[in-house]
Amino acid sequence: MRLISFLAAGRADFGVCDGHDVYALGPRLGPGYPDLRALLARDGVAQAARAVRGVTADYRLDEIELLAPIPNPAKILCIGLNYEEHRVETARPRSAHPTVFTRFADTLVASGRPLVKPRHSDKLDYEGELAVVIGRGGRDIDAAHADAHVAGYACFQDASVRDFQGHTTQFTPGKNFPATGGFGPWLTTADEIGPIGAQTLRTTLNGRVMQEARLGDLIFPVAQLLAYISSWTALAPGDVIATGTPGGVGMKRVPPVWLRDGDEVVVDIEGVGTLRNPVVAEGVPP
Repeated sequence: MRLISFLAAGRADFGVCDGHDVYALGPRLGPGYPDLRALLARDGVAQAARAVRGVTADYRLDEIELLAPIPNPAKILCIGLNYEEHRVETARPRSAHPTVFTRFADTLVASGRPLVKPRHSDKLDYEGELAVVIGRGGRDIDAAHADAHVAGYACFQDASVRDFQGHTTQFTPGKNFPATGGFGPWLTTADEIGPIGAQTLRTTLNGRVMQEARLGDLIFPVAQLLAYISSWTALAPGDVIATGTPGGVGMKRVPPVWLRDGDEVVVDIEGVGTLRNPVVAEGVPP
């Protein structure tokens, strides 16, 4: 099942997308479910499936404006250096633990919405990733049972402002410029995807393949990430974990490849979805 957040007639809602048909869940589930994060908090995915079974679609996909699947996550935790090819190209040492940094929710944009190249830098880089969305929260999650805590998956564009990222050893400035985090187009529930591993992640820039890897190539797999992260912070429904980017980033190409006004960057993950984001310069109308 594909769960979405969206705008229709100027009103925010959430629902199920089946092909080109959209079924609104807000009116069907009532005031106890104001958004998709609340649905996950109430373990309502099965209830959502029942609510749209046998009913008429409310919209066509081209009649709505997609929002980030979870527009209001309490936490966005991003993993760095989680593919060996990317670790090698950045000349970083191996680590016994995942590299974790944070993103803010106000950096997120939906599929179809522009990434914004900031006025302060010409070094905006692409980073296609798999995002994990937490369904059942918890602390000290056992890796062997981590699958039970995953609501589903989405595509993520962890675009990085590289010069600001490199100002110090802390990544935060380069990861939190407005509208630099693409997220979407939807949350594909875990039961629809099955085990993570064989699926291919591919990032293209203006139609040219820039990154390609199997999800099974993650140095720290999803279960291990959930176990480690939940050892030091409690995960909650709707939290987002971006699992890291493969090799082939723009800053390590010769010459470097930076995102420019007018570009289109696409993250496609088999079985999960296709996230498309144009690029605009800050101050230029989309």
